[in-house]
Order: sequence, then C-alpha cells, then structure tokens
Amino acid sequence: MNEIAAVCSARADEPMAPHTSFRVGGPADIFAEPENAAQLAKVIEILKAAGVPYFTLGNGTNVLVRDAGVRGAVIKIGKGFSYSSVDGLVIKAGAGLTLAALARRAAEECIGGFEELSGIPGTVGGAVRMNAGAYGVSVSDVLKSVTYVENGSLKTVDAEAAKLSYRSSIFCGMKDAVIVEAVFEGKEFRKKEDIIAACEGYNERRRNSQPLEFFSAGSTFKRPKDGYASRLIDECGLKGTKVGGAEVSEKHAGFVINRGGATAADILALMKIIQETVLEKKGVLLEPEVVIL
Repeated sequence: MNEIAAVCSARADEPMAPHTSFRVGGPADIFAEPENAAQLAKVIEILKAAGVPYFTLGNGTNVLVRDAGVRGAVIKIGKGFSYSSVDGLVIKAGAGLTLAALARRAAEECIGGFEELSGIPGTVGGAVRMNAGAYGVSVSDVLKSVTYVENGSLKTVDAEAAKLSYRSSIFCGMKDAVIVEAVFEGKEFRKKEDIIAACEGYNERRRNSQPLEFFSAGSTFKRPKDGYASRLIDECGLKGTKVGGAEVSEKHAGFVINRGGATAADILALMKIIQETVLEKKGVLLEPEVVIL
C-alpha cells in the first residue's frame, strides 16, 4: 500500500458500491487511481511483485462486486485517462473517457458514426474490451486500434488483431493487459445538428424502454444464440420477480435492478432464479453479461 501510494492516489478498504452502477459491493483492500500509463504500469509492477491480484475498473457499469468486497486491488482508470483528440474523421480517446463524452466530441467535430453508442454508460476501455454496442452498432464498427499496458510495456494492436466479437475481444482473455487508449474512425462528416438529433433520438428510445431511474448494470445477460435474453425472461413470466431489494424490471425484463437496499447476494440469487427458470422452461442457459467480482 505504501509503495502504491508513493506512485499515485491510493486508499485502503475503499467501499466499492459508489464506484459501480449497481451501487452494491463491499470494500477493496487497495483502491488505486493512476493518472497515466506510466503510473499504471508501475502500480501493476508493484502488485505483481507482491503477488496481489488486481482488477481494472472504468465506470463500473458492467460490474457486480460481491458483498464481501475485493481481496486484492482495484485499479481505477479515471480522470487522467479521460481525454480525446481529433484529426479528420479519426478520434483518439483515453480509456477513461465515457462513450457519451466520445459521442459528444464526435458531434462537436461533425463526425458521424457514434450516434448509436452515445447512450452506453461505460468508458472507452470497458467498451472496447467487451465490444459494447446498441441499436445494431458496436464499438468494432468504428475502432481502428487499441493501446494497452502489458508486463510494463505499451503495446498497440489494430482492430482486426483485437478480434472484437459479440461482447468480447482478445482482452477478455489477457489477464495482464490493461487498455489505456483507443483510436476510432467515424463514417463521414455530417451536420452537427443532425448528429445531435440522432443521439437524442437514441437516448429517448433508451429512456422509454429501459429502467434508467433505478441502479443496474444494464443488460444482465448476454444475448443467446437464438433470440433475446429479455424476451425469454419475459416469456417465463419473471418480470417483477424480487429477491430482497433486487427485481427483474417490469419495464425491461433484461434488466435486474436495485430498487433500493439490495445487496450483491440479492442480485446474484435473482440471477440464479432467472437462469434456472429459463433453462427449465426454454432449454437455454443464459450467460451473465455483467462481470462478477
């Protein structure tokens, strides 16, 4: 802890609930907030030398932290990585920049191609790692390259080598790789007002169809091979099912929400009920999209 604190801002026994969109989860033994790639690499070096496991966190919008917390370290990819620069249709963005901020920058520069992604609540790093998407468009549609830290070195791969697929990429299987930057390319130059109107349209659709007034991690389960998780859950009559403060949203069956006072155990128990019911009635085992930490 002392070694890390000499490199960047760090705290012990940091409650994780405020750092996740579910607003649940116990404390992390160590919570570090490096401001740049050099600090990040040094923090990882210290943790690996000490044999301390670590997890990198963006906005925490796709993470469920258990009530007992995190034994090890959580590295927050935050403000120091929240930058962007533009060259023509190309936007370079730090891993800590939110997709909403990326879409706003694109709109300011009259760059089209990011409108559908504008309402996704995660950061660039998490979105690239999981190939986030919405309304038929994914990060892979605009990604050019990714820069990451691995074993103390900065490395860059192009989009093809990153192997982005449905909610996955090579980074999902690279334990020691931490994304620090991504380069995107828009589709075309468009009128700023048209881009803003398109973003507002997608965000309005989101507000009308999703329970954004409650804490959640978005879609709880990945889309199965055939059909949609939300449709299967709805057809099984699970809307409104509750465990403690956790509930299957009445508005969108694909969302498990924290109605207030939920624990991680409540959410996990409800997820298990959903999986078991859908498997029994539909013969489909739903795979969590949310990362359980």
